[in-house]
Amino acid sequence: MTLRLRNAVLLLLSLPLLAACAASAPTTRAQTPADTTRKPVATATTDDLTRYRPVFTPAAGSPTPPAAARPAPPARPTAPVPTNQVNAQVEQRLRDQAFTNQNVKYASGFRVRAYLGLERDQVMSIRRQIISRYPNETDYITFKQPVYRLYIGDYINKLDAARGLARVRQFVPRAELEPMQVLLDKTP
Repeated sequence: MTLRLRNAVLLLLSLPLLAACAASAPTTRAQTPADTTRKPVATATTDDLTRYRPVFTPAAGSPTPPAAARPAPPARPTAPVPTNQVNAQVEQRLRDQAFTNQNVKYASGFRVRAYLGLERDQVMSIRRQIISRYPNETDYITFKQPVYRLYIGDYINKLDAARGLARVRQFVPRAELEPMQVLLDKTP
């Protein structure tokens, strides 16, 4: 019983405080801070844009407006005359770059790892199977004791490497792509 009485007294004492808080809250938009109010929209510019608008000639059978109502077609500026002052420099840079590119032998690319294991006979048999079916593919056998690795192809982009991987997977289902430095083919 005393608990109910105490709760009732607390409720009666807290009601005036709640009413005072509610009365002090802002009720209109005019009391909001200035930085949250809507900014005035800038007025449209009064530039004359008629020179940028296209002018169409009327068709043969349509009536033409009087000359006073039609705007005069704007004078079009002539195109600048090209000069040869930069072309010699550009040509020289292109020749220099072509000469530099002739000396590049390696690029980052992909090879198909067809075998990774300990058996030399198995490496050679897989190599013979792939080369007999695809004689244009290059093969690389590396040996770091005691592991043999067989790599197939020199692919610059991943799409060609994926095609090569699909060909090799006929013989070796566990073949994988490995990114590495590949030899560039210089034959045209």
